Amino acid sequence: MNLEGRKIVVNKSVKDLVEMLKNPADYKDLMPDSLQKFEVRDNGFKFSLKGMPEIALQIEDVTETEVILKSASSSLDFTLKGAMEAVNENQTAVQLLFEGKFNPFIKMMVEKPLQNFLNSLTDNIEKI
Repeated sequence: MNLEGRKIVVNKSVKDLVEMLKNPADYKDLMPDSLQKFEVRDNGFKFSLKGMPEIALQIEDVTETEVILKSASSSLDFTLKGAMEAVNENQTAVQLLFEGKFNPFIKMMVEKPLQNFLNSLTDNIEKI
């Protein structure tokens, strides 16, 4: 299952954005309003949103063009990528890409909430 957030432009340089996204604590500011719990963990974080189970993510890789978060749970196999491209030295184009390997039943249950989550993250990234 692949989902895409809309492409946005952030008024930060790629370097500043990458520095921010290396720090697990900084993800709390990007979470939706329905955030109920946020806990920084070793190279990642765990969070829960209203009406959803806890999700643990690890920062797997951070490069000059993308940040890759991976599920810390072996029962859920997915990645969330933030693809970044410099527009100029003070602006960066960003798009969130979700890639998950779910059975058809799970996909049917999580597709809409995940798309809403991506949209909310995108909105919050746009505000920074």
